[in-house]
Amino acid sequence: MELASKYDSKEVESKWYQYWLDNKLFSSKPDSREPYTVVIPPPNVTGVLHMGHMLNNTIQDILVRRARMEGKNACWVPGTDHASIATEAKVVNRLAQQGIKKTDITRDEFLGHAWDWTKEHGGIILKQLRKLGASCDWDRTAFTMDDERSKSVIKVFCDLYNKGLIYRGVRMVNWDPKAQTALSDEEVIYKEEKSKLYYLKYMVVEEPGKYAIVATTRPETIMGDTAMCINPNDPKNAWLKGKHVIVPLVNREIPVIEDDYVDIEFGTGCLKVTPAHDINDYNLGIKHHLDTIDIFNDNGTISEAAGMYVGQDRMDVRKQIAQDLTDAGLMEKIEDYTNKVGCSERTNVPIEPKLSTQWFLSMQHFADMALPPVMDDEIQFYPQKYKNTYRHWLENIKDWCISRQLWWGHRIPAYYFEIEGKRQFVVAESVEDALKQIESKYNTTLTESQLSQDEDCLDTWFSSWLWPISVFNGINDPDNAELKYYYPTSVLVTGPDIIFFWVARMIMAGYEYEHEMPFKSVYFTGIVRDKLGRKMSKSLGNSPDPLDLIEQYGADGVRMGMMLSAPAGNDILFDETLCEQGRNFNNKIWNAFRLIKGWSTSEEEQPATNAIAVKWFEAKLRQANQELNDLFSKYRISEALMVVYKLFWDEFSSWYLEMIKPSYGSPIDKKTFEATLQFFETLLKMLHPFMPFITEELWQHIYTREEGQSIMCEKLTLDAFSTEDSHLIDEIENVKLIVTNIRAVRNQKNISPKVELELHTISQNRYANYNSIIKKMANLNNIVEVQEKAANCALFMIGTDEFAIPVGDMVDHEAELAKQEAQLKHLEGFLAGIQKKLSNEKFIANAPAAVVELEQKKAKDSEEKIAALKQSIAELKQK
Repeated sequence: MELASKYDSKEVESKWYQYWLDNKLFSSKPDSREPYTVVIPPPNVTGVLHMGHMLNNTIQDILVRRARMEGKNACWVPGTDHASIATEAKVVNRLAQQGIKKTDITRDEFLGHAWDWTKEHGGIILKQLRKLGASCDWDRTAFTMDDERSKSVIKVFCDLYNKGLIYRGVRMVNWDPKAQTALSDEEVIYKEEKSKLYYLKYMVVEEPGKYAIVATTRPETIMGDTAMCINPNDPKNAWLKGKHVIVPLVNREIPVIEDDYVDIEFGTGCLKVTPAHDINDYNLGIKHHLDTIDIFNDNGTISEAAGMYVGQDRMDVRKQIAQDLTDAGLMEKIEDYTNKVGCSERTNVPIEPKLSTQWFLSMQHFADMALPPVMDDEIQFYPQKYKNTYRHWLENIKDWCISRQLWWGHRIPAYYFEIEGKRQFVVAESVEDALKQIESKYNTTLTESQLSQDEDCLDTWFSSWLWPISVFNGINDPDNAELKYYYPTSVLVTGPDIIFFWVARMIMAGYEYEHEMPFKSVYFTGIVRDKLGRKMSKSLGNSPDPLDLIEQYGADGVRMGMMLSAPAGNDILFDETLCEQGRNFNNKIWNAFRLIKGWSTSEEEQPATNAIAVKWFEAKLRQANQELNDLFSKYRISEALMVVYKLFWDEFSSWYLEMIKPSYGSPIDKKTFEATLQFFETLLKMLHPFMPFITEELWQHIYTREEGQSIMCEKLTLDAFSTEDSHLIDEIENVKLIVTNIRAVRNQKNISPKVELELHTISQNRYANYNSIIKKMANLNNIVEVQEKAANCALFMIGTDEFAIPVGDMVDHEAELAKQEAQLKHLEGFLAGIQKKLSNEKFIANAPAAVVELEQKKAKDSEEKIAALKQSIAELKQK
C-alpha cells in the first residue's frame, strides 16, 4: 500500500472502523482466556454525545483495547437507559406541539408515541461513539426496557417484595411539580439561592392585640399551618405556652405547641408547622397529633383545600401573599436571606415535600452488605477519596422511594381488586400469576377484567442497578455460562455524581443476587470544565460539539487531548489546544514513519553508532513498558499516555532517529533498519489503546498483513527492565547533555551547524565509548583528551566532568556580546512571565498536569539558558 504524504484522519478512521466491524474484532464469546469485562454506563436513550461521554468512553476504550492486547478476552457491553423522566418530558413536549395533551390519550397510546421517539433517537449516541473509535461488542447492545431487561426488573421487584424489602405506604416524599412525580432523596440537588425571610404576625387569641412573630421563607404555605411551635427552654417565648394564635389572612385558630426541635436562635424562635409540606413539620405533626392540610396540586398550583389563591402557581402566590400580608398590617418586616433550596435533578424546579402513597425499598439490609467490600478495598476505588463519600451515604441511608408517577418505564407489577368491599392487591410477575395468587390466598376466582394494575412505574435506577447482571441475563437465567464467565466485571468507569444513584446500588444488587461484587474496580472520572474552570453546558455556550472536534482534529487527536487533561477523579480543564497537540502528534508519527520507510538499505556492517543507539532504545522501550504496567495498574491513564508521548516524541524522534539517520542519499544498514521497524511497531502497540486509528493504519504498512489481522489483537511482549538497561540509559542521558551543550555553544556563538568543531575533555573522557554518537550528533571532527583547557574555549560541565570547545577566531566578540545581551534581556522577561503564572495558586490547582509540566519545563530551560548566557557574556567582556 502506498503511504500518503499527509495523514488524512477522516479517510483512515472510517476505513479501519469498518474493517474492525467487518472482521468482528470487537466480538467476544466465552473461551479459555481470562475475561476482561466492562459494561458501559448506559447513556440516556434521548441523548447525544457530549464532552463527559467523550471522556468516559475514551477511558473505557483505552482499558478495553489494552486488555485485548494483553491477550485477555475483552468484552465491552454497550447499551442505553430509558430515562423515565427525561424521555417522558420530551414525548409530552412533542405531543403538545401537535396539540395533544397527555391527559387526553390513553396510557397505551402514549407509550406508542414514547416507543416511536425511542426508535427515532435511541441509536444516535451509540452511533456517535463509533466515531470516537469505541470498540464495543455491538451485537450485545442492551436497552433497560428491552424484553430481557424488563423481565429482570419485574422479577427482582417481586422477589424483593416477597422478601419483605419492598413496601407501600404514605410517606413524605420529594415531589417534582414539573414532572409531576415523586423523586428519591438522591435526585434532589440543593442550590444556594438569594431569597427573602418574611416575618409574619400571628395574633394571640388569649391576648388580643398582641402578636407572635414567625420568620419563614415560604409565606405561601400558611394556608396549611396547623400549629405554632416554640422551644420549651426559650425564655423569650415562654409567654406563649398553652396559648392559641390566628393564622394571618387565613383566620384559622391553631394551638401553640412545645418541642425542643425548634432552633431558639433562628428568626424569633417561633415556628409555623405545616405537616403536609415539610418533612420535619410532618414528624412534629405525628408526634403532636396535628391535622394535615395539603394545599398544593400535583403541578405546584394551590389546591381547593387552601381556600385561597386556588389554581394559582405557588411562586406567583408567594409574591401576592407577601403584598396581601403587608396591606393587612400582618407583615412585621422582610429581610434578604440566602438559603439552600432543594431542586429536582431532572427538571431543575424547586421540589415540594408532599405526603404521598408510594413504593419504597428498605435500604439498611443492602447498606450492611455493600459497605464492607469498599471499605476493605475488595472493590477498589480510584481515586480512594471517594470511599469516604460512599461510607457517609451508606451510614446515613434512607429508604429508597422507587415509584414514579410516569407512564414511560417499568410498570409496577401490583394488581388491585376488591374482595368483600375491600381493596386489596397482590404483587406478581404477570396477570396470570396474580390471578393464581388471589385464588390461593383468598379462595376466590377472579378474571383479568376485575384487576387493575398499579398506574405508577419504577425509578429508572431500579433497572440500571441490575445492569452488570442483567446484560448477561443473570436475573432470568441465574447460572448461565456467560454470566459465570464474564461476571464480576473488571472495572466500572463513571462519574462521581452517580456514586449513590448507580455505583452503590449496583454493588447492593450484586451481593443480593450474585453474592459477589459487580466489578473489581471503579474509576471515577472528573467533570469536564472549560479552561476557565466553568462546568460545560449548553446555556453557557462553552461546550464544544465532540463530533465537530473529531471532524477538525481527528478522533485520535481528540482522544489524546482529552486524556492529556484527565487525571482520575479531578475535574478536567479542557482546552482545545490539547486536541491540536494531539493532531500534531499524529502528524509527527506519520512523518517519522515516512522518513524511515524512505530509507534504502545496504548489507554493510552495522556502524558502532547505530549498534549503541539500538541497544539504548531497546532499554528505553523496556523501561517505558515497566512504567506503563505500573501506571495502568493504578489507573493513572493520563500519566501512562505522557510516558508513550515523550518516548515517541523526545526519545525516538528527537534522539534515536537522529543517531541512526544516514547522510542524505545514503543507505542505512539492514540490521539497524529492521530493528527500527520493530521499534516502531512496538511504539505503535504502546500507543494503540490511546490512538487506535493511526496506529492501525501504520501497523498495516510496516509489514504485509493478512486480511482480518489487526494491531488490536497483537500482544506487546518485552523483556523485563534490567539494571544493565538502567546503567546504559543513565550513560546516554549524559551523552545527550554533552550534545545539547555543544549545540547550545553553537547557538550562543552563532557558529553554523555545518562547521565541524573539536571537543576537548579535560583530564579524562569517561564517555569515550560513545564518541561516535557524540561526533555524529554534534558534528565534531575530533574528541581529544587534554590536561588543561586552551585559550578561547567555550566551557561546560556535565556533573564533575569538564568540557571545552576551542572557538578561536570563529566569533565576532562585539557582535556576539550585543547579540547575547539582547538574548539575555528577552529571556529574563520571558522567564518572569512564566514564574508569575507558576506562582498563581489558581493556575497550579486548575490547569491540566500536562500544561503545568510544560510551563515548568519552559522555566527550567529558560533558567539554564540564562545561566549559560551570563557566563558567556562575562567571558566575552574579559576578552
